[in-house]
Amino acid sequence: MSEYRKLEIADWYDQHSKSILSFILLMVKDYQQAEDLTHDTFVKAYLYHNSFNQHSSERTWLFSIAHNLTVDFLRKRKPSRFFKEVFLLQKDNTSLPEEMIRIKEESSELYKALGEIKDTYRMVIVLRKIKGFSIEDTAKILSWSESKVKSTLFRAIPALKKQLIKEGYLDEKTI
Repeated sequence: MSEYRKLEIADWYDQHSKSILSFILLMVKDYQQAEDLTHDTFVKAYLYHNSFNQHSSERTWLFSIAHNLTVDFLRKRKPSRFFKEVFLLQKDNTSLPEEMIRIKEESSELYKALGEIKDTYRMVIVLRKIKGFSIEDTAKILSWSESKVKSTLFRAIPALKKQLIKEGYLDEKTI
């Protein structure tokens, strides 16, 4: 089993490490730290391989581990800001701009704007709209309910749009 586990984790690393690294990098904004957390993700996956129950894909399970490690890192780095963002959920009735959903992963403007919005918003946008996870898988990764994923995304897209407008990447009249 141990040799099989090593081979399976190595295969998962080849398939998913770049995607996980980019996800973590968007959260921590430090390449070296993102590399360390990516490495830690696969070490933890190896150590807890027996707990992988296959109720979700290995990709979802790995992103869940990456998310938890990243949140732990962010909590240690800035505890007061993290808790403020988690508990201050406000209702936003703004509609979802379809143009924002089509923004490609390579967009540097998007990365810059994502770096300026709340961590919870950034996480849900990255997982749902950039990494392409379903609502169900996003909820599993973040340990949230599906309704929380939906409502957070509903608030996150307008917040991202507002940040892009603020930085001059979008014109209010074109959206």
